Amino acid sequence: MADTAMTHEGFGIYRAKDAPGLSEAGCMAIDPMTPVQRAGVEKAMAAGLLDGDDVRLLVNMPGFSLTRVWFKKDYPLPLHSHDVDCLYHIVAGSLRLGTETLGPADSFFLPAGVPYTYRPGPDGVELLEFRHEMRFTFKNLAKGEAFWTKAAEVCSANREAWRVAARPTDAITASTPAERE
Repeated sequence: MADTAMTHEGFGIYRAKDAPGLSEAGCMAIDPMTPVQRAGVEKAMAAGLLDGDDVRLLVNMPGFSLTRVWFKKDYPLPLHSHDVDCLYHIVAGSLRLGTETLGPADSFFLPAGVPYTYRPGPDGVELLEFRHEMRFTFKNLAKGEAFWTKAAEVCSANREAWRVAARPTDAITASTPAERE
């Protein structure tokens, strides 16, 4: 991941274009799931769950981990927790966390073990996840079949739109004012 030609005495450059997917990176363990959770995840995946996200490990080194997350509109993120503290910073788009709507430049912190979920806004959400650990565990807490049935329906309804969706940061990084409109 680091450009070794540019590394000297701890200095490193990490390029987004070289960032592996979170699953490929092997830094996230998943706690064992119940049969209902496993069947639900499989049903949601068959309906297009993987078309609704893009999660990349940008940096993973002792003491620091940085992940870029893009959840597209209506992505059904299950209630879950992690075994390490996590700081989230929204780069573009928005999300609904409990009763709060958060947008660009907003952040939130979740201590280890705190269950949470959020819903991406109408343009989806791109955010950065900061951790002080190289490895962490995802504990799925969405236990009911009703959640997974609804998640699969949402995936199926959004799958085609997710496949062609533009990143919220595309509007920010457009090179001319006309492209930003």
